[in-house]
Amino acid sequence: MNLKSLSLRTRIFMGMILLVLMASVLIAAVAIYQYNEETKDYHVQRLNRKETSILSHINFVLKETSYPVTTENIPLIFKDEIYEIAAVHSLQLNLYDLEGTLLKTSRATFTTDTLQVCIRTDILNELSNKAEHHYIEKSQEKGETFQSSYTYITDQKSKPLAILNLPYLENDEFLSKELNEFLLRLFYAYAFVLLMAVLIAFILSKYITKSIKTISDKINATRLEKRNEKIEIGDTSEEISVLVNSYNSMIDELEESAVKLATSEREQAWREMAKQVAHEIKNPLTPMRLTVQNFQRKFDPTDENIHKKVDEYSKTLIQQIDTMSSIASAFSNFAKMPAQQTETLNVVKIVKLALDIFNEDYIVFSSDADRIIAKFDRTQLIRVVTNLVKNSIQAMPDSREPKILVHVKSKDNQVVITVSDNGSGVSEENKEKVFEPKFTTKTSGMGLGLAMVKNIVEMHQGTISFDSIPNKGTVFKVTIPKE
Repeated sequence: MNLKSLSLRTRIFMGMILLVLMASVLIAAVAIYQYNEETKDYHVQRLNRKETSILSHINFVLKETSYPVTTENIPLIFKDEIYEIAAVHSLQLNLYDLEGTLLKTSRATFTTDTLQVCIRTDILNELSNKAEHHYIEKSQEKGETFQSSYTYITDQKSKPLAILNLPYLENDEFLSKELNEFLLRLFYAYAFVLLMAVLIAFILSKYITKSIKTISDKINATRLEKRNEKIEIGDTSEEISVLVNSYNSMIDELEESAVKLATSEREQAWREMAKQVAHEIKNPLTPMRLTVQNFQRKFDPTDENIHKKVDEYSKTLIQQIDTMSSIASAFSNFAKMPAQQTETLNVVKIVKLALDIFNEDYIVFSSDADRIIAKFDRTQLIRVVTNLVKNSIQAMPDSREPKILVHVKSKDNQVVITVSDNGSGVSEENKEKVFEPKFTTKTSGMGLGLAMVKNIVEMHQGTISFDSIPNKGTVFKVTIPKE
């Protein structure tokens, strides 16, 4: 799992749950460790208490016996008392002489396999070397832990008489049961805590991320070309407040920058447009000036062909004036787009109507259905189609038999109009400039046709794109929503 790809809310939620789980595991581990340590201390202390009580009982027997208190008489002194002592203290005991040989045991019967007849030399050495003359040996057998305590039995003058051995089995059944009960209660408690933590983590993570989600939505909706709303969030943390204030300050700066940029872009666009208009107007003015100057220089009222010459000069001037008029019309159409008159119409019918002005046989129309309904401005749809077809006609080289295909189809909730041709295509360096105002590869015209088409389509929430292969042809694709 990639944690970086998880949302902040999910990470907060998982972090809190993981914290509760880690706490529960840690407390359980500490509890188990504590119980184990207490169990060890319990067995050590219990053996010490047993040993102290048994030594007191043995000293009492030695004090009351009628036999001489010697090592040799130990079996006689404790012939019956050893069983009584073992029964009273619920613990087996063995008596050895100072050389480690078994003298008496509380077992009724024993075998050499189950009872140590002689104490090992290392134990005797440890016992004699220790100041307190006390030694405990631990061993493991068949998964059970045994402690074996060795200490001296002394007479009234503190002279060692024998060695007392107390075998002790560490029975943890009761303590293990207590531990299991504790862990079970701990499990129930932490199950409840975990459930509450899930609920609290869900609410808390939702509360924490709610403000961030609001800010994120606002940032995603921020656009340079429109007025952006500021974020208003009350009762939130200091960090979120700082973030909100930073965003609101950015919005103020963005609006100020957008106004300046829009003003600058408009001024630049009008400057460029004015340059283009001036350039296009100068083109017909030059031949008009030359025509007038030539007429002034060669005018002769007595010339018998004067009427014919005046007629030729007039036609030349009229032709140039018409060129200037078309330039003015193109500029006016682009600068003053008429208001949208959106209506529900049959796109197939309107496209056919737009193609009726063309008499060329190589323009072929087709559609997937006779009736495809969409909401669009009738006049502007005709303008889109005619401009695209005119562009295709003008892109045809003289050396090639032209072919233009216009197709209308319905796709999902959209209408798709394609205009394809087998013209000269668009070069790679010009593809990014196709929809720019005043861009043209032709020797005449303002270069506003495709820019106007793009403007119309986008005003109707549509899109326009094209694919082109140089010297093979171009396909323009217009997609508009049905509603």
